[in-house]
Amino acid sequence: MIFKEMKKEFSKKELTKKSQNFSRWYQEVILKTELADYAPVKGCMVIRPYGYALWENIQKELDRMIKDLGVKNAYFPLFIPEKFLKKEKEHVQGFSPELAVVTIGGGEELKEKLVVRPTSETIMYAMYAKWIKSWRDLPVLINQWNNIVRWEKRTYLFLRTTEFLWQEGHTAHSSHSEALSMVQSALLNYKNLYQNYLAIFGYSGLKSQSEKFAGALNSFSYEILTPEGKSLQGATSHDLGQNFSKVFNIRFLGPDKKLHWPYQTSWGLSTRSIGALIMVHGDDNGLILPPKISPIQLIILPVWNESAKETITKKAEEIKEKLSNFRVEVDGRDETLGYRINDWEMRGVPLRMELGQKEIKNKVFTLARRDNFEKLEVKEENLIPFLEKTLSEIQDNLYERSRQFTLEHTHEVKDYSEFKEVMRQKKGLARAFWCEDPVCEEKIKEETKASTRCLPLENIDDQLSGKCIYCGKKAKRKWLFGPAY
Repeated sequence: MIFKEMKKEFSKKELTKKSQNFSRWYQEVILKTELADYAPVKGCMVIRPYGYALWENIQKELDRMIKDLGVKNAYFPLFIPEKFLKKEKEHVQGFSPELAVVTIGGGEELKEKLVVRPTSETIMYAMYAKWIKSWRDLPVLINQWNNIVRWEKRTYLFLRTTEFLWQEGHTAHSSHSEALSMVQSALLNYKNLYQNYLAIFGYSGLKSQSEKFAGALNSFSYEILTPEGKSLQGATSHDLGQNFSKVFNIRFLGPDKKLHWPYQTSWGLSTRSIGALIMVHGDDNGLILPPKISPIQLIILPVWNESAKETITKKAEEIKEKLSNFRVEVDGRDETLGYRINDWEMRGVPLRMELGQKEIKNKVFTLARRDNFEKLEVKEENLIPFLEKTLSEIQDNLYERSRQFTLEHTHEVKDYSEFKEVMRQKKGLARAFWCEDPVCEEKIKEETKASTRCLPLENIDDQLSGKCIYCGKKAKRKWLFGPAY
């Protein structure tokens, strides 16, 4: 594809600087780089081709990981009978404020209201009750890629919209240990995706009981620190125990000839991951995309005069064809070189090549890195190994930046006055002892706006000796606290 039809609607100079107004920059960069746009429906967004290509690359990598666990894809209805949600008390209470309900269909009032899918546990488990009869039917390992509707009052492109895209895995097992293994495997996949593909460092950990998924025994999450100093929940994995199997009457006959309730899990990652990507890696000039998931890894910009235009264009397409193992595009728009450079810099493409008569004659190309603006020369014969090496270096550099930022802004806190000071003055997370009493948790949130983000996995079995930062009672584990989106 040669980018000839894209409209000249903006310049990089118009982009608010990230360092000056983070929130405005975030919204502008999404609109100006054509990742998404506001939809006519309040609270919804349109994901444009460039943004959807990014989602497809994320989806491709995660889908492969999911299938490696033996999980298969399926699809379940968008509409859920309202009575299904009411079966699990905690579940319906958790989602009631966000539900969209259909009361009229085909011009007639429905005898039974239908809820537009806020999550699929209930509709899927009604089917699991039909399918699972014997221990031989287990495990059931199903994932679906779909859309979700939650009626949000305050929306934010990619981070929180009324409708969004995600995957949700739902599994059923004969033993709790097998279910827990799936919960941890799903969480590990999310960690792998974020760290090795999106180049985003974060903390995998246990959620507190007040922050867990409605209806779960325990929830785990991948928590990301953004440049604003806020925590973003990047993905979740839930141990549902037997809560849903009991209310949906999912039972199986075991080898012991007795009836048993299966143990279940659910886990998901959404287009919020794109929001995390934008925030963590972007700079004053726009997006910076990690090479492994960038829709375009190398953009070639022909530099011509009219007499050499055909020759240079032909060479650009020839290079693209030779680099078929990479995602390469040629920008042949009738725009100035400066405009095209600024445009692709804003769009975050990892590498840029400017190709003119001089480069063709000397068989030496100059490429510019988006992550650090470094310009590098490479002989044409060495282009493929150069790209492999440089794209890998960019990927690693972006991850290391994210890791260093997060570690530098994770503060060890000894007492409540220090805790409040961190929340007032410093960006980031506070690691502190907490007695795990929900009363203290709620008071801390009321007074500082900091919630428990997670108990990092490496600290779950801790038996330390400390005092709760709020009440002073004995505490054995250090939790991460911070403001969240």
